[in-house]
Amino acid sequence: MSDTSSTRDLLLRIEDLKVHFGGKSWMPGKVSKVVHAVDGVSFEVERGKTFGIVGESGSGKTTTALATVRLAPVTEGRVFLDDLEVSALKGEALRLARKRFQIIFQDPFSSLNPRIRAGQTVREPLDLMEVGAESEREGLVQELFAQVGLRPEQRALFPHQFSGGQRQRIGLARAIATRPELVVCDEPVSALDVAIQAQILNLMRRLQDELGLTYLFISHDLGVVQYICDEIAVMYLGQIVEQADRVSLFVRPQHPYTKALLSAVPSARPGKRAANQAQRIRLEGDPPSPINLPKGCRFAGRCPLAEARCHETPPELKVIETGHKVACHLV
Repeated sequence: MSDTSSTRDLLLRIEDLKVHFGGKSWMPGKVSKVVHAVDGVSFEVERGKTFGIVGESGSGKTTTALATVRLAPVTEGRVFLDDLEVSALKGEALRLARKRFQIIFQDPFSSLNPRIRAGQTVREPLDLMEVGAESEREGLVQELFAQVGLRPEQRALFPHQFSGGQRQRIGLARAIATRPELVVCDEPVSALDVAIQAQILNLMRRLQDELGLTYLFISHDLGVVQYICDEIAVMYLGQIVEQADRVSLFVRPQHPYTKALLSAVPSARPGKRAANQAQRIRLEGDPPSPINLPKGCRFAGRCPLAEARCHETPPELKVIETGHKVACHLV
């Protein structure tokens, strides 16, 4: 962990998190292959801030988020919310702790029960977690609808009667119903139109200011991450390869993979678009299998700058300047 941890108001700490799938077989005497979905991830999130995790599909960013809120099994490592070790909780203790952390899912339609009206969907966390007196909960639901920009009469509607953006507002209202400290956002705007994305992101920032929320934000869209996140980690094949504050990452990227991702970001300005096209870094091949991992750097097989040592020795995530970490032999 960072030497500055003691001077920062940390809410979330992830220490050497590993999530592996497989390892057992239904056939006696045989062991199935192990998928290293997340393989030794560590980071810290300050209270009231937004920490983003980006990477291409299969990088392990969503699995990291799900393991943080115990929706995916933690193979090794520890997850702390303040001084509470979430990764060690079980049964009723885990259920009660869930009041302090919630999640917004990627698909605003499939994450809602189509048979339950919107008002009841938002009220369920209040009933399950016994938030407020029972006689007050309907009023709390009405307040939550107002907070996310929905009308009171819309509580009687079913999910299919809402637009995609409105459904995600319902999901957001449900997530903040228990007044959590941490909200994990798993690609919360990727299924929405660009104009609606902006509305939801602005709403999330307003709620963060009003309620003091801390976000763990998962996305593959670098434009969205640049807008809403304070600090960003770039993941590749289950590991963090670069981590920095928003300005440093976008202005001074250091890892070849980060540079390749940023070079692929499209621009609406013709001059900028032409410049980006000329400087675009094209990665050859596919990521290695998370079952048969390479010996050295996991990005070496696709890296245009890789040397012999990159294929032999895995690089460590090291600090190159204040708040900026990179896992690369060449940096």
